[in-house]
Amino acid sequence: MTTLDVLTFNLNNPGRERAERQLEYLATRPEPVLVLTETADSVGCDLLETKFRAAGYEVVFPRPPVRGERGAMIVSRLAARSGLPGLSYLPHRAVSVTVDTEEGPVDIVGLYVPSRDASPAKTERKTRFLDACSAELPSGAVGARLILGDFNVLEPTHIPRYRFFKPFEYRFYGWFAETGYVDAFRTLHPDALEYSWVGRTGDGYRYDHAHVSARLATRLRCCSYIHEVRTGPDRLTDHSALSLSLALRPVEPRPVTVPARAAEAAPALF
Repeated sequence: MTTLDVLTFNLNNPGRERAERQLEYLATRPEPVLVLTETADSVGCDLLETKFRAAGYEVVFPRPPVRGERGAMIVSRLAARSGLPGLSYLPHRAVSVTVDTEEGPVDIVGLYVPSRDASPAKTERKTRFLDACSAELPSGAVGARLILGDFNVLEPTHIPRYRFFKPFEYRFYGWFAETGYVDAFRTLHPDALEYSWVGRTGDGYRYDHAHVSARLATRLRCCSYIHEVRTGPDRLTDHSALSLSLALRPVEPRPVTVPARAAEAAPALF
């Protein structure tokens, strides 16, 4: 393993049947670290956690505390330990691990930012979460860090421009550059118009992002969207996945097996 590869994938809180198909897909991905967003305390997410853990993967999944709430999960084939301290607000939406490479530790943070509508309550909730991230996540000017996931915000230069988004959402995207982070996809694809979520009217949104700290910017090798999980016949999720590769050699792969599908029902005993 000569690179540190990470995939972020929005699960869209799957039911059991779709979680089985997601498990089969994710288990074949080459990236050793999976950042899974839009998790819940549900049957489908429980299946994914249980199956990956039983196969020897490291799994970090702080379950959302109330029904209907969403969060994030990190699944790793690399030895991983507790990462950054949790956020003071909605900590289950910001999951972190640290993995070791030959050039030192790298923090990997998975975010699932709340979505919102026009209601004051949901706007305040999203504002509080973004404020907590800006105040409590470390600057990108120090350390080796990757922050990725479903941010539910757009870059200010996003094409097309949507009037629904407010200045506080664009400010959060800008916070990364202001504190030393680099948008991995935009750095490697400065003019690309690709979207990770498409609405019913066909309008595209680049919601899923990956930012690397300044120290890792020169190590970027690849950052690309995987659209077939959203557009293909299996329709595993309603978001495109995002894969990122850094020229860093991980030092501690875990011994894992292929996660097993759910067992067939046991035969009746007479």
